[in-house]
Amino acid sequence: MTSFAYPEQTASLFEFKSTTTRLTAFVPVTFDCDVLQAALQQQLGGTDHFLAGEQIVIDFNSLPQIPSAVEIVALVNLLRQYALAPIAAQGGNQDQQVAAREAGLVVLFDSEIAPSNSAQHTPPEHQPETLTQQGATIITRPVRTGQQVYAKGGDLIVLALVSNGAEVIADGNIHVYAPLRGRALAGARGDTNARIFTTCMEAELVSVAGVYRSLDEALPDAIRSKPAQISLDQDKLMIEALNNLN
Repeated sequence: MTSFAYPEQTASLFEFKSTTTRLTAFVPVTFDCDVLQAALQQQLGGTDHFLAGEQIVIDFNSLPQIPSAVEIVALVNLLRQYALAPIAAQGGNQDQQVAAREAGLVVLFDSEIAPSNSAQHTPPEHQPETLTQQGATIITRPVRTGQQVYAKGGDLIVLALVSNGAEVIADGNIHVYAPLRGRALAGARGDTNARIFTTCMEAELVSVAGVYRSLDEALPDAIRSKPAQISLDQDKLMIEALNNLN
């Protein structure tokens, strides 16, 4: 009888591990690249913006048409021009997902696939209902220039200075009980009810559910360096003084 011995191995050369990757959804309602480029330019301005470097999943749920693979590649290239990194697609119907695969994108397994002959526009689902609020993340030390703090799935409470060039992000609300001089992005996964609170409003940029506002212009005296809150009213950011905290 012939016998065979496996070679001895002291350690595995690789292993598979489950992981969670934070993605930002880009939800187009058209694949007209000229129209999208104008909108991206208006909202992002170029390559130096708060979403620069973000990994993007293209969400087809608001797209009534079936794009070709060529059109998807054109959109991918357009997003890259704005320092975004499209890597996957989700949602939409089977024909849209076939086109995404032909364009080289990964189609996420957990996407809901609508019937391919559906002519109805399927509105995007808001993420807040699916978020699990697991309590707040509390930061007691200053968030310095170049640092980023992200509170996944809940609120972020910062008890010290958020410096210029620093970034605080939360899927829920953001509370800064000190000067807020950097960037604050609440509702990072689409929670339109999220808010930003600070005892000293001096932020560079604020955002709620992806609607952002750069604060290069001088804030009114009633708000600048005063307690304030930022919330979303429809598609407009509201910055209000919290006079009752004085």
